[in-house]
Amino acid sequence: MTARNISIDADARVARVARRCGIGIFASAWLLAAGAAGADIRLPRLVGDNMVLQRDAPLKLWGWADPGERIQMRFRNQLRRTTADAGGAWSVTLAAVSAGGPYQMQLIGKHAVTLHNILVGDVWLASGQSNMEFPLRRQGGFGGVNNAEHEVSGAYFPRLRLLLVNKETALKPKSDVTSQGWQAVIPATAANFSAVAYLFGRELQQRYRVPIGLIESSWGGTPAESWTSDLGLQRLPYFAASIERRSLIDARALADYDQYLASRNDWYRLHGREDRGRVDGQDLWAAAPYQAIDWPTTTEPQPWPLKTTKDFDGTMWYRKTLDIPESLAGSPLRLHLTSLLQADTTYFNGSRVGTTTGEIAERDYPVPAQLVQPGSNVITVRISGEYASGDGYVGMLGEAADLYAQIGSETLPLAGTWSYQAGPDVTALPDPPPLAEFMSRYPQAPALLYNAMIAPLTGYRIKGVIWYQGEANANRAVQYRVLFPAMIRDWRSHWGYEFPFLFVQLAGFGRQKPQPADYPWAELREAQAAALALPHTGMAVAIDIGNASDIHPKNKQDVAHRLVLAAELAAYSEHIVASGPSYRSMQIEGNRIRLNFAGIGSGLELKDPRDGVRGFSIAGDDAHFVWARARLEGNEVLVSADAVSAPVAVRYDWGNTPDGNLYNREGLPAAPFRTDAPRH
Repeated sequence: MTARNISIDADARVARVARRCGIGIFASAWLLAAGAAGADIRLPRLVGDNMVLQRDAPLKLWGWADPGERIQMRFRNQLRRTTADAGGAWSVTLAAVSAGGPYQMQLIGKHAVTLHNILVGDVWLASGQSNMEFPLRRQGGFGGVNNAEHEVSGAYFPRLRLLLVNKETALKPKSDVTSQGWQAVIPATAANFSAVAYLFGRELQQRYRVPIGLIESSWGGTPAESWTSDLGLQRLPYFAASIERRSLIDARALADYDQYLASRNDWYRLHGREDRGRVDGQDLWAAAPYQAIDWPTTTEPQPWPLKTTKDFDGTMWYRKTLDIPESLAGSPLRLHLTSLLQADTTYFNGSRVGTTTGEIAERDYPVPAQLVQPGSNVITVRISGEYASGDGYVGMLGEAADLYAQIGSETLPLAGTWSYQAGPDVTALPDPPPLAEFMSRYPQAPALLYNAMIAPLTGYRIKGVIWYQGEANANRAVQYRVLFPAMIRDWRSHWGYEFPFLFVQLAGFGRQKPQPADYPWAELREAQAAALALPHTGMAVAIDIGNASDIHPKNKQDVAHRLVLAAELAAYSEHIVASGPSYRSMQIEGNRIRLNFAGIGSGLELKDPRDGVRGFSIAGDDAHFVWARARLEGNEVLVSADAVSAPVAVRYDWGNTPDGNLYNREGLPAAPFRTDAPRH
């Protein structure tokens, strides 16, 4: 996880808090929305030079002025007049305009304002977490698509416009976003913009020859509930307690948080990088004889980073005892660790066996045979966190099956209870107050991002939304099955119409187990696909263009193209094959199962057919899945296995990074599925 700067919109107290902890509050944006008396006509960041207005639909435009000030707007051959209300707010609605431009817009109040280089076309909102945020060119160790320099150097599209919403959180809905405003596409603007959004917009502009406006509002590592309004979450009881806590925030809570930040930052300055486990170059806490009997314990790995020990995020030591049978002692061993935040040094019986920097880097450390003793062996992992003054995380991330020791043919699990201890003495580190939940650099609390980064956009007419998110909810698939469609409905209700909502299904990421198994990411993909039951939705399947060792795959070109196909169907009413095969029904035929599919286009085919059909598993009543044989029979698939004489269920591409090869002849992959899906 890379460091992020945020703004928290509440009041002047919050601004002072933010300055003290290095969080940027954009006071000018706040003043725009607040409406200071005597100022000129003020416009939201969405309305300005270079903007793209949605074609063929009524257009609401708004701003602020002095209370009672008369405002006149002229655009093309339309003239609108209005008067600012008692709070200084005003709005007008223009009749639908066809695609074209560039145009000017004049606004006259006590002063005159002229907006230049306006286009009319299609406006798309791009939102989600890090795979939507992923920029076209690598920035600070993050982003960079395949052939990035070629993509960036060719980015000259004057009729493609970009607006990047700055990262902010807010306790209540805001009236404006923080942004540099609309910019035409040149290499410098495209390079820092969402790769998926830019490539999507570029293809649409070339396909339909109309101006395209892209609004990016994204934030890595954030869950769907943070992007959903309080109203949209009302029927989801899981989030009620957090929403209630936020409603109780008052001036006293803000003052307490101000004091906490000052004390916390002072402590980090004085003690944050101390390490009692490493003294004079000696790693005392890694030594096998060291007794960690008074250390607290935790369960590792975690599906999502947990803040423990007063939110301390510097150096943390972890220890675990591994019992080695007499028969395996003296044999070489390999330690496989999950993702670690952020760098580690790992020891086996006091000897250093590996060190790695980077959250998602592969950690597979060889342990020499002479270190492997019969009976108890001590594994120690020293993790260096972010040292972000309590705003970061430290720990082990991933699935239990990915944390293990391999010795010969034996796999010894390491998941479970680990002892841990912070490097410095954290006794004097102040405890975070309740408000800290809502002030994180990695927002997790409900509605914080909706309030700051979506609510101010809801008055602006859009063609539709593209969405790439789910990783942060991957271990809550059952909840996501309800939350995700609730968020879609919520956004549509705030905009006031049922715009197309297109989303990317999670790409392949993470290790595959040798035998069929259950996977949280597979369940999350299933929950995503369930949202297709809502009207005017579309899904881009990305299971085949992921990367087992990188949660941010670089092939965003195919992701964007598949979103364009979904848009052609859902937003532009084209009669095309927009997606690959999807499971429709099955028939049990003795010892085999026949599968029928929708979305077959001009027919099913195998990509790389040398090894036959890959990716299928099958089970009987015992629900024990085994790898299956499968073959195409026309546009159906027959699945069977010698070990399953009475099959009842089939799964396809059910895993982290599976290798299924079922496509349609249009070159689009089959979506992962299971016929034994629970009914909700």
